[in-house]
Amino acid sequence: MPADPKPEIASVWTRPRKQREQLSREQIVAEAVRLLDADGLEALSMRKLGTRLDAGATSLYRHVANKDELIELVVDEVYGELAVPTAQGAEDWREAAGRSAYSLRAMILRHPWVASVLGQVGLIHLGPNVTKMSERMAAVFRAAGFPADETELALSTVISYVIGMATSEAAYLSLIARSGRSEREFAESLRDGGTDGARGAHAGDPAKEREETFDYGLQRVLDGLQVRLGATAH
Repeated sequence: MPADPKPEIASVWTRPRKQREQLSREQIVAEAVRLLDADGLEALSMRKLGTRLDAGATSLYRHVANKDELIELVVDEVYGELAVPTAQGAEDWREAAGRSAYSLRAMILRHPWVASVLGQVGLIHLGPNVTKMSERMAAVFRAAGFPADETELALSTVISYVIGMATSEAAYLSLIARSGRSEREFAESLRDGGTDGARGAHAGDPAKEREETFDYGLQRVLDGLQVRLGATAH
């Protein structure tokens, strides 16, 4: 007798959409993103989301099997916000990589919860936006001339830097939000209190200073990759 075929791995991306239902997957995902933006990852539950949608948790389970699947959907949703330019070749890869990095940083600052879940999303069930944007970013590094075995490594280096810096920024901004003060007021209070922290030591625009700090590190990362490109060309 022929062996039984292996069961397919269940995935939210292959599950048929329910037709003619009052509550759609798009509505669920949009509301989940709003909940996460407002209250953070710890606040996300199927019951709370159902309450916000004026629907029972059972209605949600018709579209997603569990919270993990919901997280896959919301991560893919916010990845769709990324703007990844096309690099024509080695002469403009750096600008394209930099603009992609800034777009990823902006997305994380809009949705600070996403940094903590990026590593939890399985590589098997990546959604269409994650897949498309990841491929577009990889294409920038291929256009730069990185060897095939280094393209993903170069991309991962930049992404790791962006996620690390943006996560730190998001935590800092969350602290400010809890204080009830503006970022400038918070920075001035640190300065007036004699704090030696980097952000409190400057009298300029604190948002601009954060951007300059991010850009300095990003440019040094790209400097290193540029040197590596030169080495691989010989």
